[in-house]
Amino acid sequence: MSSSRTCEDPTGLLTALAGDGRPLLALVALGLMLSGIFALFLSATGTFLPHDVAFLGMQPSALCDLDQCRIVHFIFHDRVSFGGTLLAIGTLYLWLVAFPLRQGEEWAWWTLLLSGVVGFLSFLTYLIYGYLDSWHAVASGALLPLFAGGLWKTHALLPAQQESWRSLLRPGMAMELRTRAGFGRACLLFVGAGMMLAGSTIAVLGSTVVFVPQDIAYLGFTPAQLTAINPHLVPLIAHDRAGFGGGLASCGLAVLLIAWKAHPAPALWQALLVGGMTGFGCAIGVHFPMHYLSVSHLAPAWAGATIYALGIVCLRPASP
Repeated sequence: MSSSRTCEDPTGLLTALAGDGRPLLALVALGLMLSGIFALFLSATGTFLPHDVAFLGMQPSALCDLDQCRIVHFIFHDRVSFGGTLLAIGTLYLWLVAFPLRQGEEWAWWTLLLSGVVGFLSFLTYLIYGYLDSWHAVASGALLPLFAGGLWKTHALLPAQQESWRSLLRPGMAMELRTRAGFGRACLLFVGAGMMLAGSTIAVLGSTVVFVPQDIAYLGFTPAQLTAINPHLVPLIAHDRAGFGGGLASCGLAVLLIAWKAHPAPALWQALLVGGMTGFGCAIGVHFPMHYLSVSHLAPAWAGATIYALGIVCLRPASP
């Protein structure tokens, strides 16, 4: 009778789970999406996080007694918009990980790196007004090692002769604006660039002056009056604004580079469709129940959503 032999696999558990790095990046994308869903849930239920309540020393119900609850609605409108942006980013990251990065396309790796850096660095804008969101810090601290480890591992998937960041300079395919697909790509490129500009502007304004005139008109309070109500109120709002702006800039960069480099495919179209519906749907839709319907405030979002939808229609794959 032959003796049995035991074959020992020297691979560690973490190494096996990390694989080629794509599982780590997929986990980051799912973490962003879960964070977005959590932000939407809290906003829908009218709940402040414990550290928000501790920072303000007030419950949402106390703020709701002021001017038809508009201060609370305003806070949640930024959080809903941020949640939709996180869902959009997570969707696009999943597509990047599952398709072009798996095939060793260098531009996808750089898209993840640049978009992720913008998103993670936007956390620092929260500190300008002196409010450290401890839960956000923990979430960012948990995702950052996964993100860095995923990028480090997936770098081995890239071709031996690499162009590095220069791979982003050349379009993935010729821009032919006279064709349906070419016009659709141009629409998404325009919207992606617009999202980057808008997000950067919101992040800067949110961490400095915080409010635009339309916000003051809706709230019915000046920044000085809000500070008189609660000296921590403006820093809390600034934190939400800056977070949404950073997320929007990160998402816009991903949309821009994907539209610039990716080849049309059903999965790409689906990811762009879902990302657009969640991002624009949350950012625009939240304004209606809160009755913040300033035309000048919503016009850029409506214009972006319309052009984006036109691009999606033009890029829709032909039926088999």
